[in-house]
Amino acid sequence: MHVSEFFFDYPFSKLQMSLSGDIMYASLFSASVFGIGAFRVHIETHLENAVPMFLMVGLPDSAVRESKERVSAAIKNSNLPFPLKRITVNLAPADIRKEGSGFDLPIALGIIAAMGHVDPDKLEDSLFIGELALDGELRPIHGALSIALMAKDESIKRIYLPKENAEEAGLVQGIDIIPLISLQEAIAVLNNDISIEPHTSLIDGLFQQKQERGIDLSDIKGQEQVKRAMEVSAAGGHNLIMVGPPGSGKTMIAKRLPGILPPMTMEEALETTKIHSVAGQLPKGVPLVTMRPFRSPHHTISDAALVGGGMGVIRAGEISLAHHGVLFLDELPEFARNVLEVLRQPLEDRSISISRTKMSVDYPANFMLLCSMNPCPCGHFGNPHQQCTCSTQQIQRYMGRISGPLLDRIDIHVDVPAVRYRDISDARKGESTEIVRERVIQARELQRIRFSERKDVFKNADMLSADIRHWCALNEASSELLNKAMNTLGLSARAYDRILKVSRTIADLADSEHIQVEHVSEAVHYRSLDRQFWNG
Repeated sequence: MHVSEFFFDYPFSKLQMSLSGDIMYASLFSASVFGIGAFRVHIETHLENAVPMFLMVGLPDSAVRESKERVSAAIKNSNLPFPLKRITVNLAPADIRKEGSGFDLPIALGIIAAMGHVDPDKLEDSLFIGELALDGELRPIHGALSIALMAKDESIKRIYLPKENAEEAGLVQGIDIIPLISLQEAIAVLNNDISIEPHTSLIDGLFQQKQERGIDLSDIKGQEQVKRAMEVSAAGGHNLIMVGPPGSGKTMIAKRLPGILPPMTMEEALETTKIHSVAGQLPKGVPLVTMRPFRSPHHTISDAALVGGGMGVIRAGEISLAHHGVLFLDELPEFARNVLEVLRQPLEDRSISISRTKMSVDYPANFMLLCSMNPCPCGHFGNPHQQCTCSTQQIQRYMGRISGPLLDRIDIHVDVPAVRYRDISDARKGESTEIVRERVIQARELQRIRFSERKDVFKNADMLSADIRHWCALNEASSELLNKAMNTLGLSARAYDRILKVSRTIADLADSEHIQVEHVSEAVHYRSLDRQFWNG
C-alpha cells in the first residue's frame, strides 16, 4: 500500500503520523526505568528524502544507541522494506537519560508506522517495550513490573511486550498485557490480522508456592541461646551479630534465619520484585518474589556493589536486593572498613540515596543485617577448649575493624560458643523451623496491629523515638535495671533505644502487653559482649 492510499483510509484527525511532501512522521509511547520506578517516553520518528542516515536524539545511553543496528536488521529479516531515507528518532523528554534495550520494538514500529504499514489507531493509549533480536524475535527486558505499574497510574490501556515478561507485568490488574514473540507478530496484531488475548497472572497461586530450602532449625545441635536470639531477631526485624570460634555453627545458623521469618505481604512482594526485576536479578520463570531474599556477598565486595552505584547507570546494591529480607555478612572484620561504614546511614534510614552530578536515585533498603565473626584473628579468644595465640594488640586491631557506631546499630550481640560433644552426639531434635516461625508470626501480628495506622513503621525495629517513648514504657524496676546496665557497660544513647526495641519484641513473644524486668534483662544480655577491644 502506498502512503498516500493509506491516508485515504484513515481520517487525518486520528492519525499519529503526517505526510508533507517527502516527510513522514509517526509517534508512539514506550517507557524507561529510573531507580525502581519507571517513566513514560514519547518516541517520535521522522523520515525524509535525504542522504540515508539513522540519527537518535534524546540522551540515549550506549545500549539505546546500538538499537539502530538491531532495528534495521530486525525489520529487514521480518520481510519488510527498510527505508533508504534520513531517519531521526527522538526520545522525549530529552533531558532525561534513557537506558536499556527495551526501545527496540517501539523504534522499529515507529519506522514501520511512518512508512504507512501499521494501523495508527492501535498506537493510541498503548505502550510498547521489548528488545529485538536480529531476526526480529523479541527478547525480555528488565523492569516490566515497574513499567506496568507506571502505565496503570498514567491510565494507559494496554502494553505490548515480550512474552517472557507477560507473567510479571500481568501482576498489575486493570491494564491489558499483550504478549508478543516477534516484530512480525506485533505488526499483525496492530493491523488486526491476528488477535491475542490479554495475559492475566494468577497471584494467589504464586503465594501458595513454598520454597524448598532443605534445611531446618532442628538440625542445629545445642546453641539454644543463639537460636533464641535469632528468634527474637526475626520477631522484631532486629539486626544481629554472632561472635564465636570457627566451627561453632555461625554460618549454619545464619542460613536458617529466612525460614523463620513471616511470609511476605503483597505490598512487600511487589516492591521486592521491582528491585530484582530492574536489576536483572529476577529468576527465569519467577514473576513475583514471594520468599524473603537472603543475600550473602563475599568480603571482597566494593562499597558501590554493596549500597549501589556505578560509573554510568546507577544500579541497586546488595542492601537493596536484600530489601524485606536478610543481608548476611560472614567474617565481618574481613570486609574493608569503608565498605562497612557506608552501611551506617541505610541502617538508620531504611533507604539509600545515591547522588551523581546530574542525577540522584533513591533505593529502598529495609533489610535485616545478620553478621558473624571470630572473636580474634585465630578465632579462639575466650574458647575454653583451645588456647588463643593472639596478642592483645592483635585482638584490638582485629576488633577495631568494626567501629563502635556501626556496632551500636546492631540490636543483638550474641556469643556463639564452641559446640560441646554431648550436644553433637545428642540424637534428640530441637524445635523445628515451623514451630519457631509460628511464634514469630504471632509476634509480628501484634506489631501489625500496634502500627496499623502508620505507613512508615511495620515492626519493632522500625520504631522512631516517639514510638519508643509511647510503646516501650518501663516500670520502676525495669527502669532501674536498664540504668545500671547503661552505666556499667558504657552504652550509648543509640544502644539505649535498641535495648528498648528488643525488650518490646521479647514482650511480644511472651504475649505481654507491658515490658517486664525479665524482658529488659534479656535485651541487656544481648548487648553485654566484652567491649574492651571495640573502638568508638
